[in-house]
Amino acid sequence: MTPIVPILLAGGTGTRLWPVSRADLPKQFLPLHKDRSTFEATLMRVSDREVFGKPIIITNDAYRFHVEVQAKGVGMNVDILLEPCARDSAPAIAAAGAFARSRDGDDVTLLILSADHVVLDDDLFVEAVVKASAASDDGRLVVFGIKPNAPKSEFGYIVPGEPGADLTTVRSFVEKPDAPAAAELISNGALWNAGYFMMRGDVLASELLLNAPDIAQATDQAVANSKEDLSFHRLDPEAFSASPKISFDYAVMEKTTKATVVAASFRWSDTGSWEALWEISSKDKDGNAFQGPVNAVDAKNCLVLSEDAVTGLVGVDDLIVTVTSDAVLVAHRSRAQDVKGLVEQLKTDSVPQAIEHRLVRRPWGSYDAVDEGERFKVKRLTVHPGAALSLQRHVHRAEHWVVVRGVAEVTIGDEVQRLGENQSTYIPQGAVHRLANPGHIPLELIEVQSGAYLGEDDIERLEDVFGRV
Repeated sequence: MTPIVPILLAGGTGTRLWPVSRADLPKQFLPLHKDRSTFEATLMRVSDREVFGKPIIITNDAYRFHVEVQAKGVGMNVDILLEPCARDSAPAIAAAGAFARSRDGDDVTLLILSADHVVLDDDLFVEAVVKASAASDDGRLVVFGIKPNAPKSEFGYIVPGEPGADLTTVRSFVEKPDAPAAAELISNGALWNAGYFMMRGDVLASELLLNAPDIAQATDQAVANSKEDLSFHRLDPEAFSASPKISFDYAVMEKTTKATVVAASFRWSDTGSWEALWEISSKDKDGNAFQGPVNAVDAKNCLVLSEDAVTGLVGVDDLIVTVTSDAVLVAHRSRAQDVKGLVEQLKTDSVPQAIEHRLVRRPWGSYDAVDEGERFKVKRLTVHPGAALSLQRHVHRAEHWVVVRGVAEVTIGDEVQRLGENQSTYIPQGAVHRLANPGHIPLELIEVQSGAYLGEDDIERLEDVFGRV
């Protein structure tokens, strides 16, 4: 069979899983379920080269290095498209489809996947994909329907033309009905809408021209005028921003006469809330799902995630408790969907934890702001083997570096020196400097900043291997 090209949508923010998922590092890049992130797991799910071609990832500038690092980490060669602005799923799919046609030909078969979903049965997933490919070869737009196990009001539903058939036309789509309506839909054979699609590239192009010509024109132009930036493909900002903001369901699937649904039997979750994560997690005899140092007495049906702090529960039921280094969430499981509203309130109040993690990941490694006060800040830096920070200087602060593990190559002005464990150096205010790890193990050091202003925007980059000058 002709290889199927996976397109992964990886630009969402996942606010309902705050405080673990935040805008600067959202849920698709976090190991919320088992040892891999959902993005990594999705890539591994489409790694069989007898079935799948080279994946295309569409994301944004803020997540580009997360995508690159995690794709390399699971040994996957991918093309990464960067959206200049958020325009929902229809323009993202249209742009990725246009790129795939230019790369692989008009008759390429496309498989559209969300990077933040959990699939528990990879073999059944591939089985459903192969089944759907026959319909897509015939010019159909195939959507994947999941057999429901409960009347969920947070999901969209697909009403099949022939209830119970493995592959049939779509009679209608129903967007997030209330619980009684969802129960009635299920009794009549409706399926959950997984938001996965399959179609030929030329069929996608023709359906966009027919049903959403403004999207087709904008995204075709955005791909035609795209620029290469390191290993990334930057879509043209002016052309892409001209596209309306709309989902693929509304723009195409609810209008097309070619919609077909494949009834998939794999277990699936959109991990759209803490409640959804509790449902797919392994539980103890009392229905509790714990990650991290958690102890409980007389607690039932709770979900608790703790990064480091010992967390205890006594005499409580149906709670969600998440503990990170700088934020704590306590919510009733029945109110899991309302966490998004809490995050919006935090943003309105300008609380930085609404968006930023204390541990900040960069393409060269990461830093953790472990302490700060008036005129000082302490960070713990980790630099990947062979990586280097930008050549830079600070107007308002000086820095002291102490090597804890590994070897540091330090450039200060025209002087380059190597520091080993327990050695240190001083970076004067205004000095041009760079930190690099020439070794084969991660470099760990403590950085102490001092000065009148310690914001992250007090960095003037002079040279940078990651193109951030």
